[in-house]
Amino acid sequence: MPADLRVRFLHPSGAIGPGKIALLEAIDRTGSISAAARSLDMTFRRAWFLVETMNTAFREPVIRTCVGGREGGGAGLTPLGQEVVARYRQTQEEARKAAEPHLRWLDEVLKETETESRAQATDSNADGTT
Repeated sequence: MPADLRVRFLHPSGAIGPGKIALLEAIDRTGSISAAARSLDMTFRRAWFLVETMNTAFREPVIRTCVGGREGGGAGLTPLGQEVVARYRQTQEEARKAAEPHLRWLDEVLKETETESRAQATDSNADGTT
């Protein structure tokens, strides 16, 4: 597995990283906190805690919720929530591009993991080379 780069925005009010961004994107995709949590193999309680954490960290909410009823309620991103995701993804891509030569270098100088070594050995045996 090649070297990877993770972006995290840190601020005294709170942090935004890959997990919270994935949750925001899942809420946007599913229209529901519970469905988003299920899609990420996360408990509803954990998802709700992260939603509350994000909504209180910003000056205005990033997720809006609608109480259930006949229409079933739901959740979605506010314009600020959409902007947070867009800026995070843009920063992530720019950081990846800037770090790419350094990540390639790390791949060259770091040892392979056992899983990678076994996978390469299996691939070699499968195609007749050893």
